[in-house]
Amino acid sequence: MTDSAPLPDANWPVLQPGWVWLCGAGPGDPGLLTLHALNALRQADVIVYDALVEPAILDWAKPGAETIYAGKRGGKPSAKQRDISLRLVELAEAGKRVLRLKGGDPFVFGRGGEEAQTLVQHGVPIRIIPGISAGIGGLAYAGIPVTHRDVNQSVTFVTGHDQSGETPSSLDWAAISRGSQVIVIYMGIKHIARIAAALVDAGRALSEPVAIVTEATTPSQRVLETTLGTIEADIASSGIEPPAIICVGRSVLMRQVLDWQSLATGAAPRNTDPLGRGRPAESA
Repeated sequence: MTDSAPLPDANWPVLQPGWVWLCGAGPGDPGLLTLHALNALRQADVIVYDALVEPAILDWAKPGAETIYAGKRGGKPSAKQRDISLRLVELAEAGKRVLRLKGGDPFVFGRGGEEAQTLVQHGVPIRIIPGISAGIGGLAYAGIPVTHRDVNQSVTFVTGHDQSGETPSSLDWAAISRGSQVIVIYMGIKHIARIAAALVDAGRALSEPVAIVTEATTPSQRVLETTLGTIEADIASSGIEPPAIICVGRSVLMRQVLDWQSLATGAAPRNTDPLGRGRPAESA
C-alpha cells in the first residue's frame, strides 16, 4: 500500500539514518496502527518485527525496505533477546533507518524497555511510538471493557511467566487478588492451573468469570468464556492455544451485551443486564 494517499498535513517526524524507532503495531488488526507507526513504515530502511505483528502491516513498508523476523515465542526456538538488541545497534551504526516493530505496545510486556536501554547505552538515538496493547484493545474487540463503573475501579495487568518461563515468583497473587477487581494476564495459558489455584486460594470464587481471547482483533479471533474453577479443563477441551489474553473478573459478564462483532451480524444480546442492575448505567 505504498502508493496510498499521503498522511494528513502535519509536522511528521523524520526517521533519520542511524536512528531506531521502537514502535507498537497494535494487537493485530492493521486498522489499529497509529499514524506515527504508518509514518515510520514509509521511511524505514530496515524493519525488525516480532511474531505478533500482523503480516499485512508489512505491506505498508516503503519499496525496497528490508524486513527481518525477530520473533520470540514461548517453548519454540527463538532469537535471544540480547542478540536482537545488539542487532538493532549494528543496523543503526551502519547508518540504516531502523524500525523495531513489536506487537501491541513495546513497553507493555514487550521487552521494549530492554531494547531501548541497550540502544541508549550504545549511543543510538531512539524514538518510542506507543501502540494499542492487546490487554486493552484485544479485550475491547471481544466486547469486554477493562473498566466499568458498576464493576471495577481498578485493573491489574500481569504477565503469566518471567524470563525463566515460570510463573513470576515476585508476584504476590494474594495481594493482587485482594487489590484488583479485574486482572488481565498476558502469556498465562501455560501456567493457568497454577495461577487460577493461587487466585482461589487468595479468596476469589471458583465461579469467578474468566475470558480467554486468542488471535485478538484478527479474523481468527476466538473467545472462551469460563470460570476460575473450570478454566483448566475448558482450555484443554477447547483446543485454544497461545498467544492469548486472559481476563479475570466481573467485567467479563459485559460480553453478554457488548459482543459487538456478533451484534453486527444481527445476533441478539444474550443478556442486556448481566450485572443485575435492573437499569442501564447513568451518565456521569
